[in-house]
Amino acid sequence: MKRIPMLLQLVLILFCVMSIPTAILTWYSGTQILHHSENAIAESTLAELDANRKLNEQALDNLVQDTVRLNLTNIFDRIRSLQTYEELNQNYYYVTSAQSVLKELLNLIHGVDGVYSSYFLLEGADYVVSTDKGIIALDRYEPTGWMQEALLGRKGIKGVWYPRKLSSGVNVVSYVLPLSRLSTTTRGAIVVNLLESQIEGYLSSPDTGKHGYLLMDSDSTIISHDDKSLLLTQGSNQPFIEEILESGTNEGYAFHELEGEHLLYTWSRSVFYGWWNVSLYPVDDLMIQTHTLQRSIMFITAIIIVAGTILTIFLATWLSKPVRDLVRTIHSRYNWGIYDKRNEMAFLDTAFKRMQEEEESLYELLQEREQDTRSLAVRNLLQGEVSKQVTEMFPEPYYVVAVISIDQYMRYVNKNSQETRNYHRYLLITECEGLFMDKVHASCVYQGEGCFVVVINYGQEELEGRLGGIHEALHVIRDRAAQLLEHTVTIGVSSQTENSSEVSARIVEANEVIKFRMIEGSGRITFWEEEPERSKKYIYPANSERRIINYLETGSLDSIAEELAVIRKEILGVEYISYDNIMFIYNQLVGVTIKHLRENNINTARIFAGRGNIYSAIASMDTLDELEDYLREFFEEIIQYLARGKSEVNYGERIIRYLERKFSEEIVFEEMAKEIGISYSYMRKIVYELTGKSMIDYINLLRIEKAKKLLLESNSTIAQIAAEIGYFNVRSLNRFFLKYEGMSPSAYKISRHE
Repeated sequence: MKRIPMLLQLVLILFCVMSIPTAILTWYSGTQILHHSENAIAESTLAELDANRKLNEQALDNLVQDTVRLNLTNIFDRIRSLQTYEELNQNYYYVTSAQSVLKELLNLIHGVDGVYSSYFLLEGADYVVSTDKGIIALDRYEPTGWMQEALLGRKGIKGVWYPRKLSSGVNVVSYVLPLSRLSTTTRGAIVVNLLESQIEGYLSSPDTGKHGYLLMDSDSTIISHDDKSLLLTQGSNQPFIEEILESGTNEGYAFHELEGEHLLYTWSRSVFYGWWNVSLYPVDDLMIQTHTLQRSIMFITAIIIVAGTILTIFLATWLSKPVRDLVRTIHSRYNWGIYDKRNEMAFLDTAFKRMQEEEESLYELLQEREQDTRSLAVRNLLQGEVSKQVTEMFPEPYYVVAVISIDQYMRYVNKNSQETRNYHRYLLITECEGLFMDKVHASCVYQGEGCFVVVINYGQEELEGRLGGIHEALHVIRDRAAQLLEHTVTIGVSSQTENSSEVSARIVEANEVIKFRMIEGSGRITFWEEEPERSKKYIYPANSERRIINYLETGSLDSIAEELAVIRKEILGVEYISYDNIMFIYNQLVGVTIKHLRENNINTARIFAGRGNIYSAIASMDTLDELEDYLREFFEEIIQYLARGKSEVNYGERIIRYLERKFSEEIVFEEMAKEIGISYSYMRKIVYELTGKSMIDYINLLRIEKAKKLLLESNSTIAQIAAEIGYFNVRSLNRFFLKYEGMSPSAYKISRHE
């Protein structure tokens, strides 16, 4: 390249500059178009699948609700005592009772499309009341032994869905609902058989590109499939289905290659039923227009590259002359001796390398000057490594170590950004070293967690002056630090040493002295003093602990606050108490309280949610006042939580009584909430937790119960009953009566008077 004419090089460079990015952009845009098109199609098909799933679930829910409503009636009580088919046929009244059950079952299956049959099996009976074969002996009806397997693992009183094939060869999904013990003493089960073909109608798509679908239950058994030979087999055996089941997501999509075909798998899992809905689409059929667009873009790009090549030739000719003139000028001015037998581009490349080498040399020089060798030497000294530079920095025989600790460091961190804290450190370190006398040598380094270490070196003259100058400087540092940081600091000063290798041990003393601010308060300067009885005394307020637990049960926060004040006074009254002793006292109070709550089956996770680690919070506090305030808030949260639990029960009773008293009137919920003294959203939450229904559904249920009573006990017309229970017209009454009872008011009245 060094001997190729510059003009040709420039043509080549410009061509590459224009063509390569254009080609990359074309390739990237085409790839992105394909990618986004696939994702858009996948999102669309996933939305379609989700809509079909919801449609199917809505139909299933409607059937479940109708079955549950039938379960809540007393229609089955009429045949409760009839255990045998022979006994049933002995009396006309018994047959009529069974016919009433059959009638209700027929009403049930007529309410939802696609129901094949429905039957009721009385527990212990030898006959079945069915919509397909009428009232028939059990041994002449299809086998019912599958019900035991279907109900295996059932939770609560709700029914279960179970896919199966009838003896007639028809594939159905059966809903089995044992009669609820809450509504009747009759034992038995209602079975509703929904055609698998009906589910297929909900889930299948009319799109011509549709490749297939399948519906699986939570055990991956195929409930519905376009290939009927796969029904009731394991869906996990189908290609890529196992990956979907193990994906851990309730909905999504993925692309797979199967037998040379690019397929889109979309899935959506029902949260309520746990069923998996999966659809397959051939991607190539859906991407025909996108591939056509991609080919058009490539053709246009080729035209642009050809036109760009012609343009680069003219552009290179125009640009080459100024560049050659520039190279000659640089060569004549600097005379680096690198121009001979080299073209202009080679010269510029070599000149750039020469400038880069000079720049790197300058950068290394700046790094050497910026290196803080003093700070490095001090850090090594604090770790017990005494270097020659340390001896030069600290020529005097005596050493003292002072630790400057920022009080309530987490509050300081929360108040200042990282850049601000770094600037504060720089200012404080700079000023600390300049506040001592000329004959005192001091160096300050930052140790982390809001602590600065100052190594102070002085001679015999300062020692004889009883370190007055050093003490004065420390006071100035404390005041200056408070001004710079806008935050108080506590300074702990170690004992004196004459050996530089013992400086690292003096840090331990200074840090230990810092802990005295727990009792003495923040913003002080404390000097190390040897305590002869340091490990002999140990206290714990056992009586206060018992009283606090008693006050907690009575909800007396003021008494707990007084007891916490007693503990603080007791700590302050001890001649000497260690920091570890204080931490143990408050940690033990917290631990005993939490243990007491758990023994009384109180959910501590709900009480202290969002508080974080309580013990870490206690360890981060500097003074007894902070600890006392924290413990007061701690017990206040517990008492408020316990009181709130009682008030919620009271609110629930008041709300239910209010609704039962005024359900026939037009209730304004916001005004009702104000009258009770809570928010509307909180009131809705309480009603749902108590009844399992929304406020509107609960009011409508109360109205329908009242309407049922009036229908049976009064001679009022349907219109009069509707007005009396709070409906503006008969149509509203009919609609809600049908929703909750499965029949019209007039039909209900007739059925009860038969």
